[in-house]
Amino acid sequence: LIMVVNSSQPTYFIFPDLVSHCIQYSLNYHPNGDEIANQSIEWLISSCPDLSLEGRRAISNIEAGKLVAFTYPSATSSRLRIIADFMNYFSYFDIICDDIAAREADIKELCDVARKALGYIPTTPTEETRAVVLNLERIASDFWAPFIADAVPGVQQRLQTALEHYFEGIQIQAKSRDTSLSPDLESYITVRRNTSESLRYALDIYLPDRVFEHDSIQELNRWTTNFVALSNDILSYNVEQASGSNHNIIDLLMEYHGHTLQSAVDYVGDLCTQSIEEFDRGRNQLPSWGAEIDAKVTKYVEGLQDWFIGSLYWSFQNDRYLGTDGDEVMRTGIVQLLPRKAHQEKGKEETWSCMVNPRYS
Repeated sequence: LIMVVNSSQPTYFIFPDLVSHCIQYSLNYHPNGDEIANQSIEWLISSCPDLSLEGRRAISNIEAGKLVAFTYPSATSSRLRIIADFMNYFSYFDIICDDIAAREADIKELCDVARKALGYIPTTPTEETRAVVLNLERIASDFWAPFIADAVPGVQQRLQTALEHYFEGIQIQAKSRDTSLSPDLESYITVRRNTSESLRYALDIYLPDRVFEHDSIQELNRWTTNFVALSNDILSYNVEQASGSNHNIIDLLMEYHGHTLQSAVDYVGDLCTQSIEEFDRGRNQLPSWGAEIDAKVTKYVEGLQDWFIGSLYWSFQNDRYLGTDGDEVMRTGIVQLLPRKAHQEKGKEETWSCMVNPRYS
């Protein structure tokens, strides 16, 4: 592995001060969050005996269970566990897709497998993908069955719609890599927003469709997912540039819009700040649907606020993006760039083997 260092390039960037803009939101953590996070990751790893050591480490380092403990702190423990399993499942799915990111056909196959596992369409795995396919199908039933039994049809339908957006976004990203397409900024943000959808049934709030689909509520959802997706792109940029990945809004701004690294970061930071400001403006201008529904809407909006502050703090505490420097970056704002790794493109078989233990393949 060769480390590439270019002295003419920047060696750091300043992270925008997003924390101070979220100071009005209360940071909470589920009282059983750590226990449930550990149970969920143990479930996934034990359910995938063919997962390689590298794959196990990658899944564990994401700490998806802790993310849901930050973002759904008021959920019941049973529902939090279902959401943690759901998030870990799609973390596993994301890692597989990242591993084969240059092959649109393979990613479409995996998306179809997940659709089948979650009740969408039938599919037949190839010999090459059989081990991963069996995992995706088998472990999905562990969380999908109790979710279906517990969630009302309206929530189920909205989740399936969000999942379809997610699968479409994954395939659009793969196609853009395959064809070297350069998405415009608005379509890029739309894809990132769709791939950031997650379960909201944890709030145990069932708003009537006329309320949930109201423009004012949908705008709050949009500003929330904008913030989560865009702040994630800033936080993940360092590790992505080090690994040679460029499907990030920071790269898009530098390559196609004439930005430097710092001006691109500042631009996305401004979009994040705008999301917070528009969210606050929107929540202060919500219409009234009567006392009973208004109380549910208030609880729902508080749940969205948990996503703003919770996802941000989780990112700083998680080693995935900032290593052990999260506290230092939060204090100083300085993100030291990692050296880029130059390596030959892996062949298809080698790429799959990094996720599958050879003795099971």
